[in-house]
Amino acid sequence: MIVEDKRNLTLKKVAAHGFLIVFLIIIMFPFLMVVSISFRQGNFTIGSLIPEHPTLEHWYLAFGLDFTRPDGTVISPPYPVMLWMFNSIKIALISSLGCLVIATISAYALSRIRFRGRAAFLDSLFVIQMFPTTLALIALYAVFDAMGDISPIIGIDSHVSLIVIYLSWVTLHIWTLKGYFDSIDPAMDKAAAIDGATPWQTFRHVFLPLAVPMMSVVFVLVFISVINDYPIASILLRNENNLTLATGSRLYLNEFRYLWGDFAAAAILSGVPITVVFLIAQRYLVAGLSEGSVKG
Repeated sequence: MIVEDKRNLTLKKVAAHGFLIVFLIIIMFPFLMVVSISFRQGNFTIGSLIPEHPTLEHWYLAFGLDFTRPDGTVISPPYPVMLWMFNSIKIALISSLGCLVIATISAYALSRIRFRGRAAFLDSLFVIQMFPTTLALIALYAVFDAMGDISPIIGIDSHVSLIVIYLSWVTLHIWTLKGYFDSIDPAMDKAAAIDGATPWQTFRHVFLPLAVPMMSVVFVLVFISVINDYPIASILLRNENNLTLATGSRLYLNEFRYLWGDFAAAAILSGVPITVVFLIAQRYLVAGLSEGSVKG
């Protein structure tokens, strides 16, 4: 049995904790600067980390409320930030649920059902996911611009069009969930069949509850990707009331004015939905990530 010197052990602990504290400060500093800017008077990026004269003006405007300055000047919100956040959450939730449903059913079928062309289909999914959607921005714009002549619902400046594009991100998650289903003992299928369960009942009552941790991971990953997306949303959305928070925030910074304080408050609000989703799904995330990371 090896007994380590207590003094050396203490020094190692102090060094490890010191490194972690410094690392945490480096990570948190940009966020703290954004928070500081959101509480400063005016719209300036230069100043002390702790504002000398803190104000809630930028937060009032971000929440869509009028703000009265000490001199009696009433400032109205320049942009509908809360509407943008609602749009972002709506699109992200629908896209995440849609991807989750498609990926789960497809992954189960590809894992448990043998059919002609299955291997080629899986390989094509693998190849498709290698190319980011941003490579097809011009093509996507042209396609949905033409489809808008048929129906505005599936044209430019439509949330439905945006959701349809986001659903195409399902390829990666089909592979992720398939790897998880492959790791489940095939004997469970046979046991369910002996008990008289149909393939759908086997999927619904046996495999679906087991896949909840991995499904949570897929949902969170899609939600984060969609709510933070800028390139695709920026080319499809035009009307100010249809913008997402990621695309609408760019209006704060244009060639005529830079509303850094308002932009900082909106940027912090954009992280609230992601934080809430993480808090709700955190009990499943660790198990899901570890179970699906090396299987397939």
